[in-house]
Amino acid sequence: MSDSKLIKCGKLFDGIQEALQPDMEILVEGNRIAAVGKDLTCPEGAEVIDLTDCTVTPGMIDAHVHSQYIDWPTRNHDIVYRGAAWKSMCHLYNARECLYRGFTTIRSIGNSTYEARGSLAAREMIDLGLFPGARMVVTPHYMADVGSHGDHSQYLRTNPDLAEAFAKMTPTIGTGVDFFRHAVRNEIKMGADFIKIMINGGFSTPNDTPDDQQLSDEEIKVIIDTAHALGRTVTAHIYNSEQMKKVALMGIDGMEHGSLITEDTARVMEERDIYLVPTFCPYDDIINLNEESLKKKTPQFQKKLRQYSERLKAGRETIINSKIRLGYGTDFVAVHNAYENGYEYESWLNSGINPFRALKAATSVNAGILGLEDLIGSIEPGKAADISAWKRDLLTDPKALLDCAFVMKEGTVYPTIKVE
Repeated sequence: MSDSKLIKCGKLFDGIQEALQPDMEILVEGNRIAAVGKDLTCPEGAEVIDLTDCTVTPGMIDAHVHSQYIDWPTRNHDIVYRGAAWKSMCHLYNARECLYRGFTTIRSIGNSTYEARGSLAAREMIDLGLFPGARMVVTPHYMADVGSHGDHSQYLRTNPDLAEAFAKMTPTIGTGVDFFRHAVRNEIKMGADFIKIMINGGFSTPNDTPDDQQLSDEEIKVIIDTAHALGRTVTAHIYNSEQMKKVALMGIDGMEHGSLITEDTARVMEERDIYLVPTFCPYDDIINLNEESLKKKTPQFQKKLRQYSERLKAGRETIINSKIRLGYGTDFVAVHNAYENGYEYESWLNSGINPFRALKAATSVNAGILGLEDLIGSIEPGKAADISAWKRDLLTDPKALLDCAFVMKEGTVYPTIKVE
């Protein structure tokens, strides 16, 4: 039986060219793309897949997924009351659901407690073909200071004894240069693909703000230097523009959110080719005021969004008008679930971003951010046969990536699910 598949495309976005090419074909041999072009020779016995009513793209990539949660309204409960087995299963569940929605690769962005290492097991299970799921790029634990945005023992602060017990389960939350040098080495030993630093506070946590610097300069620098010495890239949870500029000059590879960025910091990031995964969607409720959706968030989340609304709007404009290398990531821990990846595309298009910039962010740019540019992110001979297709107009319909019509990962076709 032939292991070949010939995909007939209505239109093709290859992940590189800013164009939808008509009447293209893709020849897949096994788990790889063998040829791309028009009127390709079809090997005898090859399966012909007719997608002439669709726009075909590389498999989409979400670079900021909290894959340990599957139901956003119960997230704060699950942080402290769900254990290792549950959270490990969540990684597998989310990876499968992302795959069925056309996202063939996700970057799991970290947690604080010991059971986060379940993401490593989920990654391996999927790589071995034991479970269907999006390819996972993983950091099990992020680096964070005591009492910071990343210290989830704060959710138990009204019971100090329980909070202290919970804090002992967090291997990468601490203080001091030696602590973080060891923590980075240990995470890489356990199999982390990259390192994440929690530099600022956040919007969803009760005891901090997005302007707080929660690690010292010395701690940040030792994390970056140690990770680089061991061949890993470093990204940062960060909002404050001055602190973004500071870590850019320290040599960080990328940043997440960056929602309060100003023009001078944008120029530094452009000059140094530092990527930004801006996670637009979680802030849309205040930027494009939506009181109904805003009320779904916790009171402290709502309060801080209102407090920072003008700076968030200005930061959004700065990001849109910049030439920063932008990656596509969702950061869904409220309003949407982790696997509903397509809502971020809606946010990009409604913000006035060129659709091709958004599509490249979710394909070839993200592949580079994840260090997988030789494997995925574009439809070219030799690349993995990660291919998705969409019936809605990707250039004009903000909801297009919520309606996957076809998905293939490494040459295998999987079911698809439409987000209602």
